Amino acid sequence: MRFRNRTALITGAGVGIGRAAALRMAEEGANVVIFDVNPETLGTVEREVRAFTENVLACVCDVSDEESVNKLVKDAEKRFGGVDILVNNAALWRCWKSFQDTTTEDWRRYMDVNVMGTVYMTKAVLPGMLARKYGRIVNVASVAGVYGNANMAHYSATKGAVIAMTRALAKEVTDKGVLVNCVSPGSVSSSEDPDVHSFQPSTLSFMGRTGTDAENANLICFLASDEASYISGQNIQIDGCRRKQ
Repeated sequence: MRFRNRTALITGAGVGIGRAAALRMAEEGANVVIFDVNPETLGTVEREVRAFTENVLACVCDVSDEESVNKLVKDAEKRFGGVDILVNNAALWRCWKSFQDTTTEDWRRYMDVNVMGTVYMTKAVLPGMLARKYGRIVNVASVAGVYGNANMAHYSATKGAVIAMTRALAKEVTDKGVLVNCVSPGSVSSSEDPDVHSFQPSTLSFMGRTGTDAENANLICFLASDEASYISGQNIQIDGCRRKQ
């Protein structure tokens, strides 16, 4: 089991990629801490995780609330002795609006969750990782942060920021034992679909389909494992050979 004696904290774990990553890490022996803003979906995932391990802590958390993040991370560290793996997956993303129609409040909310939420979570767990000289941080961005998607300027900007932060932070902490990487999914199956292996037809990739939650979780778990011991500061696109928009 790749994650035996490791503690993994996954944000946005109530649905989709976050849920699939939490289940996979639990299956592979991790202590699992799951954060989500929705208590109902979070409770469902907690029950699913318990099929693999009783070492689970579920926390209702809005990652844009720094005080709440700091408190709940301390609770997790007290429970399990530290956080070894952080998956920054929580984000807002459904946002089909032209630049002209996107309000200042839209921009602020997307920045608060997608960028500052990632910052707050990372700042909360990083001191412990540095003290133990071990850590894995996997940020979930998007191909929108690489190419920029029309009618998604604010979302694209936040994901571009996450990619840049990943590369910059890795240069500060890799030599201290903390590896920082990013994954950028292309089109992904509906996060409301409980089947982590489901996909739909899609013209946005040369594979002709969306990616599955399980496929994205597989990449996240690889980067979070000791098998990826020589990988840091990278943004890896998982997009089925994307047709650039």
